[in-house]
Amino acid sequence: MAFLNNVLQPPAYGWTDKNGDLAKPTPKQIFKEFFSRLNVFKDKKNWLSFMSWMMILVLAPFLFLFVFKYFSIKLLIAAFFYSMIVMGTHGTIWHHRYCTHSAYQFKNSFWRFFTQNLTLKIIPEEIYAVSHHVHHALSDQPGDPYNAQGGFLYCFLADVNHQPINRLMTEKDYNCCVKLMDHTGVQVNTYAQYQKWGTLANPLKTILSVILSWGLWFTAFYLIGGMGLAAAMFGAAGFWAVGVRTFNYEGHGKGKDMRKDGVDFNRDDMSINQVWPGIVAGEWHNNHHAYPNSARSGFKPWQVDTAWYYIKFMSMIGAISSYRDSKQQFYSDHYGIHKSGKATADAGIVEAFEMQDKKLLPEIV
Repeated sequence: MAFLNNVLQPPAYGWTDKNGDLAKPTPKQIFKEFFSRLNVFKDKKNWLSFMSWMMILVLAPFLFLFVFKYFSIKLLIAAFFYSMIVMGTHGTIWHHRYCTHSAYQFKNSFWRFFTQNLTLKIIPEEIYAVSHHVHHALSDQPGDPYNAQGGFLYCFLADVNHQPINRLMTEKDYNCCVKLMDHTGVQVNTYAQYQKWGTLANPLKTILSVILSWGLWFTAFYLIGGMGLAAAMFGAAGFWAVGVRTFNYEGHGKGKDMRKDGVDFNRDDMSINQVWPGIVAGEWHNNHHAYPNSARSGFKPWQVDTAWYYIKFMSMIGAISSYRDSKQQFYSDHYGIHKSGKATADAGIVEAFEMQDKKLLPEIV
């Protein structure tokens, strides 16, 4: 906890107020911090945050090209599917369940590289994974980088204001930070390079990897469907990159207690299960917070989990060597019998409650 409490760069307005409660900055303070941390002329250590939002600006013209020049119903359907389902599911598979929680393991580096590059490279692994460890350790508490109680802007601009790693870490703490990323295959800076650039990621290697990713995917989309398809897919990716920044505000009840009995079983924080993020990305957030290291978070029969389907399929063909599945544990904890402090539930119990949930589905939704 001592490490996770200090691994992120604190904002100018701090994590807590003078009473030790969450510091709730004004919109003016949030925007001031945001633009200050994007200013690469002021401090080159701002390069990763700058690049993250610059990618969105670069993708914006593709969206306009699609809407005003190449628009068609077929391309709209393709763009919707790519942004909502493909990009959303990939974010859950790669950034969430693998990079952060190591919920499964690849057989070799080829399959890891394959999964990493299933979509355009947009979110830097470092920005997502390190801060997400803190989010789970301090969920809905001061220090949570996207604490919904701080308001919409607090969450929406968190990737710049709250999620970058601390720039003043000792070499020991930096090495601990490196260990959080070891399994991802992302090549990180030496401590001396970190002191120069303020990040785990190396600027040159990161920028080259984005250019290569975008170049290959643009070529693929262009060869399949011409400039129209390429514009639609790249525009859709930019749309998703903005939309995904709204998730944690919504996923934690907009700072209010919106948990429902029989739907949101985890009561340790304000996370909630939402039907839309669950269906399009396998992100059943309350389930995930209860069992963060599970490769599956859609435990109920109506909880579609596209990320889990990919992981399970890859396991069946031998690309994934192992995974953790907490579905049985979920039913044990909430419906089963406990003996000697250990939860147990047989397949019959699981099946019985799944049948009951199916009958209750219209009411739950």
